[in-house]
Amino acid sequence: MARVPVAEGVFTWPSEVPRLIGSRCSACGIVTFPAQGSCPRCASTGMAEHLLPRRGRLWAWTTQAFPPPSPPYAGPQGDGFVPFGVGYVQLGDEAKVETRLTETKGLRIGMDMELVLMPFRTDDQGNEIVTFAFRPVG
Repeated sequence: MARVPVAEGVFTWPSEVPRLIGSRCSACGIVTFPAQGSCPRCASTGMAEHLLPRRGRLWAWTTQAFPPPSPPYAGPQGDGFVPFGVGYVQLGDEAKVETRLTETKGLRIGMDMELVLMPFRTDDQGNEIVTFAFRPVG
């Protein structure tokens, strides 16, 4: 079985120290995630790849207690579904990222979080699909 990313260009792969791949506008400096071809602030097309910090602070969170609509969700359904945390993590002063969280309990606004890669599902060929998430530091 191979491990493959959930999508190309979302995080560095393969990597033992993964980073999310965003973009930075050369005209106004705004950072976006995921990477974009044009700036949402000034409409410039001068966007360059920008690796985001691996650590940040939890800004808001909740528990996804039921399977999201499919499509686009392609994870476990029915009895195979396990509730998971979802939230926003502020990465320094660069970007606020909507993300899956590794925990559903013990979370608090402002706590330190770090990027990890985790299994999402197994595809029809038996490959382990890997996605990104944030976990509490410490």
